[in-house]
Amino acid sequence: MVTPVNPPHLGRTSPPQGTHAWRRLAATLPEGVRVRVLRAVYGDPRAAAELVPRLTDRQRAGHDPLPAEPAELALTLLRERRAEIRALPDDTRLLLLLAAADQHPVRTDAFLRAVVAARLDTRRLDAAEVAGVAHAGAGGVVFRDAWTRIAAYETGSPADRRDVHRLLVRVLRGEGETPWRSWHRGAGALGPSGRLAAELGGAADRAGAAGRLPLARALAERAAALCPDPSERTRLLARAAGYAWQSGDGDRARRLAAALSDDALSGVLALRAGNASEAFDALLTAVASQSSAAPTAPGPATTAADTAPAPSAGGGTAACTSAAVGTAAYASAAVDAATNASAGDGAATTTTPATTTTPSTVDTATTASAAVGAATATPAPVVPTPLNPLTSAPLFPASLAPAPLTPALHLLARATEAAIYTGDVRRLREAARLADRLGVVPPGTLSGLVAAFDGRYEDARDLLQAAAGRGGPGGDPTVLIHAGIAALLLGDHTRAATATVRAVASARARGTPVTVAQAMEFRAYADFWTGRPRAGEATAADALWQAHATGQDNGACHLQAALAMFAALTADADVCRERAATARSYALAHGLGLPAALARWALAFLDLSSGRYAAAATRLRALAAFGPGHGHRAIRHLATPHYVEAAVRTGDTRVARVAHADYHRWASAVRSPDDLALSARCRALLAPGEEAVDHYRTALDLHAHGTRDFERARTELLFGSALRRLRRRTEARDRLHSALEAFDSFGAPHCAAQARTELRALGTPAAPAPTAPDNPTARLTAQQLLVARMAAEGATNREIAARLALSPRTIDHHLRGVFTRLGIRSRIELVRLLAESGEGGSC
Repeated sequence: MVTPVNPPHLGRTSPPQGTHAWRRLAATLPEGVRVRVLRAVYGDPRAAAELVPRLTDRQRAGHDPLPAEPAELALTLLRERRAEIRALPDDTRLLLLLAAADQHPVRTDAFLRAVVAARLDTRRLDAAEVAGVAHAGAGGVVFRDAWTRIAAYETGSPADRRDVHRLLVRVLRGEGETPWRSWHRGAGALGPSGRLAAELGGAADRAGAAGRLPLARALAERAAALCPDPSERTRLLARAAGYAWQSGDGDRARRLAAALSDDALSGVLALRAGNASEAFDALLTAVASQSSAAPTAPGPATTAADTAPAPSAGGGTAACTSAAVGTAAYASAAVDAATNASAGDGAATTTTPATTTTPSTVDTATTASAAVGAATATPAPVVPTPLNPLTSAPLFPASLAPAPLTPALHLLARATEAAIYTGDVRRLREAARLADRLGVVPPGTLSGLVAAFDGRYEDARDLLQAAAGRGGPGGDPTVLIHAGIAALLLGDHTRAATATVRAVASARARGTPVTVAQAMEFRAYADFWTGRPRAGEATAADALWQAHATGQDNGACHLQAALAMFAALTADADVCRERAATARSYALAHGLGLPAALARWALAFLDLSSGRYAAAATRLRALAAFGPGHGHRAIRHLATPHYVEAAVRTGDTRVARVAHADYHRWASAVRSPDDLALSARCRALLAPGEEAVDHYRTALDLHAHGTRDFERARTELLFGSALRRLRRRTEARDRLHSALEAFDSFGAPHCAAQARTELRALGTPAAPAPTAPDNPTARLTAQQLLVARMAAEGATNREIAARLALSPRTIDHHLRGVFTRLGIRSRIELVRLLAESGEGGSC
């Protein structure tokens, strides 16, 4: 057995000069590339500084995936680590080789058993400890850093590496250890072997089904390397790309997908990290080729499962997606699909009742694009809407079970998703024509949005209500995310918050980082609408980092726009403009209509709350464009109430009245108290004099049954202002004080300033914003508090900027604001103050 000792301090893996060099280079990279570079080099700044100059222009811009092999990442650092390993005695190197093979790239935790089985002398590890390379731990060997572990493996001869893998195979005989045993069998193989490739492929399926996605990726990729059959190798690489994506390794997934040159696989990945319009074209091309190879059976319209994705903020929610890409948010279904697709027997799917899980298999003789389309879904009861949301044809009877789903149908769902996400109605129509020809009806949140785009609000309501009703505890994360999205669209923000919190928990339990980031994104929206801006901003900032780390650049773009929205609410003008500019620049270059529109709305709200009504009206007019096929549905409903307010203040209400009429029709269809309240507020703004009072009262009565507390406060502000002009001073004072108290609690200083201005016009002194004397951090905005916490933990301005995806200048501006508001002059005082106030926890 290895006897744990008290190891000496191993020292920093990166000298100061490496850290300084990385900081200089990091400032030249987009934030997403910065995050992924650090992740690729295991967080080592010296290795990052070595990697950046080797990147191509496209890699530096984030267009191409980063290198994956250690020698491509940090060759100089790796050479130094190899030299350290070679200087050790042979017996020590053998033990380190065994430990490295046991830990990377697949951790099997069999080192101690292997040492006992081979009767190795673990005292030889003392030399490694003296050299500061590694030391013995309770579970085996603890390497100084990841690069030392890699060097320990690579310095071994091929024969020695095969021997240690075979030794690990001998000791991995426990129940449930088959995937790890198969991995070492594959790693110790001399050359291609169809039998071994089949074993590894089966082990990948089992690991994936168990939620061990990094292991599944390694097994599938090794199986492809050993497979002598080119067509089977292609399928294995597609599955490896899917597992890599699900496990959060976006760069590896994109590299594998690029090697396949497959329209379907590339199109699905482009939804999350590429051009949405190009994704649509690639996917529709794949649909056309698949539809001829696997036509749908005649009969009733074929429907995708209720988990067919809605256009998400990250480029589209991938539910019920391919075996090759897996789902960005539906891991278990995609893994099951991969398992079925790899069976090689071409078995047909058995149709089951709608309450059971129906795996959809694909004949393994098809191409990789067929594997992309094959997916597992959990069908739900048929939504009781009278029309096909794409074609207006009657839906099939609920008593009929759905026909087996083909790759073409899944790819069509992805293409439709891309069209909706861009907001391009022409592409929607193109997808609708193809759907009509194939007889596919994508239901749930996706179909609800399509119906809303078409202006069929009653149909949209029925579809969205059915999707929102699937947010119970313990569900699949994608189903929960869709339930949250549907609830947000319906104005049920409490249900949306519950569904998204459950989605985060479910995704973490299933080990799918890509899904965690997406679920946190929609959780941030729920926090925004329910009056929790600090929590929402912190959630969005964390999700932004996760989106960048997992290669979801489209999701990161939308989160930038969401953070601009929070900054507008908290009156942080510099951050709002910087976030909005970043989001719009990326969105317009990648065909992402939704983030671009949301960023514009954030700037418009900043103008509105700052009293720049003409500028706000100009921005909002485009977002509130009326009638089916204009603007973006999600942002149109977000923008219309504020556009009406800006238009009334500028005296130009002609377009605003038409926009309000369409908004009222939507609010009446979904019957959301909050939407109906905002519609009543719009009517009050558009009404003359005394007539507005009753509409304001109606709005506040409806707000009492809703959850949008911030909008309720704005309604009280506008009502108080109207009452002041009507000389109803007592009631106006009460309304304005209520609004002021709410805005102070939300941390919305611009709106609070408007309320104070109205109170001063009444001759009523307004108290300054309350602060808790025993908690000075209450004076900080949510963004300032995040920056203060990181600074107190010792992070530099550049490190904070990289973490929050802001510029160092903006961080410097925030810190000056923190010091001013807290009345301090140094970071030492900041550390003490945060510790005393209980805000010194880790970010």
